[in-house]
Amino acid sequence: MTSTERRSQIQSVLSTSQSPISASQLARRFGVSRQTIVGDVSLLRAGGEAIVATIRGYEYQHKAVHEVVLVCRHFPNDSADEMRRIVEAGGVIEDVVVDHPLYGQLKANLQVRDIGDVNLFIAKMKRQNAHLLSELTDGVHMHTIAYDTPAQLRAIQASLREAGYLYEDHE
Repeated sequence: MTSTERRSQIQSVLSTSQSPISASQLARRFGVSRQTIVGDVSLLRAGGEAIVATIRGYEYQHKAVHEVVLVCRHFPNDSADEMRRIVEAGGVIEDVVVDHPLYGQLKANLQVRDIGDVNLFIAKMKRQNAHLLSELTDGVHMHTIAYDTPAQLRAIQASLREAGYLYEDHE
């Protein structure tokens, strides 16, 4: 199989999958290295494919009914609570963005949909001794949140506000 054929097959597999597929799973399926799959997906993205990397693997980006960008601020040890509040109120945390003084906007796709994703993210962060992007900006960060109804958005905002995580103008 040529690399072009493999990328076409990857595209087909991802477009028909009901759940994310890891680079390792795709590598086993196609008999190549994980890094080859990462490169293939990068080339597919560069070609315009709406493939996102999630905590559970690659998938095609889902279009939400509604999206909002919320500005939050908290300490690193509050991350699990912030994420839990958002997903329990019905939101999907699509990404995190920080405004870095040197690099400008830094963005990471998250696609955190449920408590399982929250737990997986936090466990992976601890296992890898990783740092949050918000640590670069004194805890200030933005999330694009997908939601279905205005009531969900109000619940998300109220929960974040109650915890003191929602960064708002208090003038």
